[in-house]
Amino acid sequence: MDQKTIQRTSEENKQLVLHTAARLFLQKGYTATTLRQIAKEAGVNIGSVMYLYESKENILCDLVSFVMGGQFAETERLLAGKTEDMLLFWAAETTLQLYIAESSEHIRELYLAAYSHSKSSSLIYQYVAEKMQVYFKAYYPGYEFKDFYELEIATGGIIRGFMSVPCDMYFTMQRKVKRYLETAFLVYKAPEQKIQEAINFVSQIDFEAAAPQVIEHLLAALDKHMIG
Repeated sequence: MDQKTIQRTSEENKQLVLHTAARLFLQKGYTATTLRQIAKEAGVNIGSVMYLYESKENILCDLVSFVMGGQFAETERLLAGKTEDMLLFWAAETTLQLYIAESSEHIRELYLAAYSHSKSSSLIYQYVAEKMQVYFKAYYPGYEFKDFYELEIATGGIIRGFMSVPCDMYFTMQRKVKRYLETAFLVYKAPEQKIQEAINFVSQIDFEAAAPQVIEHLLAALDKHMIG
């Protein structure tokens, strides 16, 4: 084990591994990246990586936890002054996910892995359900956390399906977003008027320009988190 590894604390090594893994996932793809590659690039002994994380999926889980919080914060920044309607906020946040996933095949693969593995998908359902319980309580006063968790399983499966199909000249991003929102809002039994309002609302936001900026902000935040 090199001297730098010895001098770092376990928490510092863990942050370094997470940061390195995120960079490699974006450069090489989630599937193609191995724990040994992550260890080598991070300058951390493979035994230490195994001790800290045990598996690549556990690294993905930490990354999911970090990104989910960042995505909601970035959506709040993007929508500042535009709406206080939390159904419209949710429509925008999920639309942002679709645009980010479409920005590169490696990012698409990373999202699909996060929504597919049992631990990481459970983290997503848990996190989003907690948000939905706060955001949607005025719309669904009788719903408990378990109700939002179960509905998030449904909408999580829907967004994964739409992410998995790349856009082309026929299935454009505009059509993907429209079909996704029409389908996902039905899970919450939203009226047709609200569905159309959400579709119109997100169409007025330049998500194509926002998506790469959000990715850069998340990477910068990860850098800051590692340094801090």
